[in-house]
Amino acid sequence: MTNNAIGVDFGTSNSTAALPGAAPVLVPLEDGRSDMPSAVFFDFETGRRKYGRAAIDAYVGDAEGRFMRALKSILGTSLEDDVTYINGSRVAFADIIAGFLRAIRQTAEQARGSAIDAVVAGRPVRFVDDDDAADRRAERTLERVYRAAGFADVTFQYEPIAAALDYERAVDREEIALIADLGGGTSDFSVVRISPAGRKRADRSGDILATGGVHLGGTDLDRLASMARVMPALGLNSRLKRDFGGDPITIPRHVFVQLATWQKIHLLYDRAILREVADYLRLAESPALIERLSHVLHERLGHRLALEVERAKIALTDGERARIDLAAVEPGLAAEIDRAAFAAIIERETQAIRQAMQETMRDAGIGPDGISAIFLTGGTTAIPHVRQALLETVPGAPVVDGDRFGSVGIGLALEAGRRFGGASA
Repeated sequence: MTNNAIGVDFGTSNSTAALPGAAPVLVPLEDGRSDMPSAVFFDFETGRRKYGRAAIDAYVGDAEGRFMRALKSILGTSLEDDVTYINGSRVAFADIIAGFLRAIRQTAEQARGSAIDAVVAGRPVRFVDDDDAADRRAERTLERVYRAAGFADVTFQYEPIAAALDYERAVDREEIALIADLGGGTSDFSVVRISPAGRKRADRSGDILATGGVHLGGTDLDRLASMARVMPALGLNSRLKRDFGGDPITIPRHVFVQLATWQKIHLLYDRAILREVADYLRLAESPALIERLSHVLHERLGHRLALEVERAKIALTDGERARIDLAAVEPGLAAEIDRAAFAAIIERETQAIRQAMQETMRDAGIGPDGISAIFLTGGTTAIPHVRQALLETVPGAPVVDGDRFGSVGIGLALEAGRRFGGASA
């Protein structure tokens, strides 16, 4: 047994870490803030890596280098064992993730004042939908990455179960809680029996009534908004003339889909893709649009566009309208989106998330009336249309809003205390 443990919520968009104890404490990972964007910037001038907001600031500030985000999304895909070229050197994606997690461990060690060699790591209920072998492979890869980051003891807990442990600290009676953890890459659910007495039990397996989820999250909604509002300004749905006559054809979509997908943007900065886009420009009926696309790729502006889409999505949480600033592409260029239009854009995915929640309740054998409370965590629960869909499913249940970015990390620290020592009832 060791108390040199930590809970780490490595997320698609943001990450947190927490130290066990009578009252687990979130680690200030960056500039006094406990949540850190899951972003990496390779600074070509200094040869060093920057993480979190520092990585985003370096990229937006036009430092020479390579920016990457949403790396968790490669787990369970063909990219998890792949490499990329950064400033002429081969770097494995797993090594990039390990570097990010190592930075979290080192920051936590500084906050704690002692070494940390054990972790309870969060994981989604499903890394991969409908593929158990790929799901197991993704967990093995993540375990290997944590070990490479300096953790000798690595165990996992489902993220919605961790969120339930955080919620349980505040209850004064037994409840059947529906936990909804909607993050950047996945939407995860659990139905859990929680109680003051449960806080003292080491084995909680009998209290977990069901878990479920779907590989859909905030970055998927970013992609949909980008495809609907940004990519048409770069030539999506425009037409190409044929070299030898005949009817024009619609430009292929794959470049635009990749450009709108956080974890695939870097794949476009490739000579073959640039040649392909040059051919589009030669044949384009609307060459000004394809010139914009070519500019984005040559100047490696893909992540900057994704950041602007994400900002607009967040702005729609409280506002009715948002502006997607595309001045990096062309001075004065922008796209408008309102809350109603965004709701229509994400409707199918919202219903898929809702269905995953309903299936989790069915697996638990509990209907809406049997839910004592619904506990919401994760940034995607703040999106009005998604939130409404969840709450309409359990209309009579009280709503408890957890720390959107910290609840899972706190719960993982509670579990770390139980598994490795240092827990307090």
